[in-house]
Amino acid sequence: MILKKILVININWIGDAVFSSPVFKAIKQAYPQSKISCLAVPRIKDILDCIPYIDEIIIYDEARRHRSILGKLNLIMNLRQKNFDSVFILHKSMTRAAMAFMAGIPIRVGYDTKKRGIFLTHKVPFPRYDIHRADYYLNVIEYMGIKIQDRHTRIMPLAKAITSIEKKLKDNGINKDDKFVIINPGGNWDLKRWDKKNYALVIKKLAEFSQIKIIITGAEKDKPLAEEIKKISGIKSVIILAGNTTLAEMIALLSKATLVISADTGPLHIANSTGTDVVAIFGPTRPELTGPRGTGKATVLHKYIGCNRKACYQLKCKDNICMQAVTVYDVVNAARPFLI
Repeated sequence: MILKKILVININWIGDAVFSSPVFKAIKQAYPQSKISCLAVPRIKDILDCIPYIDEIIIYDEARRHRSILGKLNLIMNLRQKNFDSVFILHKSMTRAAMAFMAGIPIRVGYDTKKRGIFLTHKVPFPRYDIHRADYYLNVIEYMGIKIQDRHTRIMPLAKAITSIEKKLKDNGINKDDKFVIINPGGNWDLKRWDKKNYALVIKKLAEFSQIKIIITGAEKDKPLAEEIKKISGIKSVIILAGNTTLAEMIALLSKATLVISADTGPLHIANSTGTDVVAIFGPTRPELTGPRGTGKATVLHKYIGCNRKACYQLKCKDNICMQAVTVYDVVNAARPFLI
């Protein structure tokens, strides 16, 4: 069987989009003459732009343009006109599987979640044990006989984003060849965030034994947090770029760092997938499921605390002792070899 026009229906979140990156390389290696398209929501487009082997990005704007039935029908007609011969559905939604069916794509491959098997021609068996998220996505294409030669996640920043971020760095006193550490204190839910006072103490300790420059990153909503961390640290030379980069620029920035210190977040996985070394702080999530899988070196800090909620993903935990168990000493000690 030779596949020539392939659609991949991707997931919605930045970290998961990074974990999907080996899928595209494996498909292209198996079918080098194929055209690979990716259907995804707008928020991950900048990530997809940086994943090699994707030939076309089709935006599924489920919150706006394609929210209505008419909007979805227009998208389905667009997909039908492209005459895809196959679709690999990484997303677990019923709607996306139904859209692939209505688009008339003859080969439809995915997990039978939410009883959506009626829309699939090939139902991928669920793993019998917990596996890394990247492997979970790779299973979908492996089921169709595609061999996986490289399981690393890989992100390549855009040239124009590199130029843009180099200008912003120069404006902040960092030249093209200067080394710097990135502290990324944000996170998509609070229990995955390490305490701001800890980050501040790490900055202070790093400044004591290294002259390397330190940047705090994050989204616009993270600016107050970044400013507070800088204030607590007492290190006036700390540069705050939180809220001052696009996602494309953030990818370029992370790729240029000497080291990134972060909890389990999208930027952590982007950084490691560009080849940057990372110190990863884990608490309620499991490194064996969502740990760094990029080409950079990764030191993962995750402690068993004698708690039956280990790697529990409990959003309402009151004490968050798993994150508190990772100390400032742990992080500084893990960062030191990368900076000396």
